[in-house]
Amino acid sequence: MKVLYVFAHPEPKSFNAALNDTALAALKEKGHEVELSDLYAMNFNPVLNVGDFTERKKSDIFKPFFEAIQASKTGAFAPDIKQEMEKVKWADILIFQFPIYFTAMPAIMKGWIDRVLAPGFGFNPVTNSAYETGLFKGKSAMLAFTTGSPKEAYSEGGMHGDIHKHMESVTHCVFEFMGMKVLPSFIVFEASAMKQEKGAEELEKYRKRILEL
Repeated sequence: MKVLYVFAHPEPKSFNAALNDTALAALKEKGHEVELSDLYAMNFNPVLNVGDFTERKKSDIFKPFFEAIQASKTGAFAPDIKQEMEKVKWADILIFQFPIYFTAMPAIMKGWIDRVLAPGFGFNPVTNSAYETGLFKGKSAMLAFTTGSPKEAYSEGGMHGDIHKHMESVTHCVFEFMGMKVLPSFIVFEASAMKQEKGAEELEKYRKRILEL
């Protein structure tokens, strides 16, 4: 299996970094091929702008949606976008790992989605290819993330609301929209308050989950 692991955390000594290391080791243990996009280490630019396109369909006004459609036909995406697109095309499964910031993924990862899973590449509005007929049909996607608040806070009726519903903006409206099968998320609640023993237990749970993919 070919796995693209997209990781977003700025601290190499963090618990998220330990989750990342655990996953990569488990994937390699099972003999899977792995590509890592460590967004902070790459200094990935999350901001979609005119520089994303080496050729422009319209030079007098910037309409990123239509520029992306054109670039998907001509290959006129910036080199950093092209590199990530090649990883996506290559992969059977995409795993996104990150800490929750304000009930969502970090901006750097959302920016990766905005720039890389572009119109014309991630979906084709001309042919209405979406959901069951999406361009990425046959691929799978999975989220792995940590929260600062306890599980009760991110449950239905909790103060933040159901975390799974928050994530539907990505799992349903991005991944399933593009035809991918969404695997159940791996979640570590209240990660910032964990004792070392609990952290080791969660790492082992994640290792087993990755081995079962």
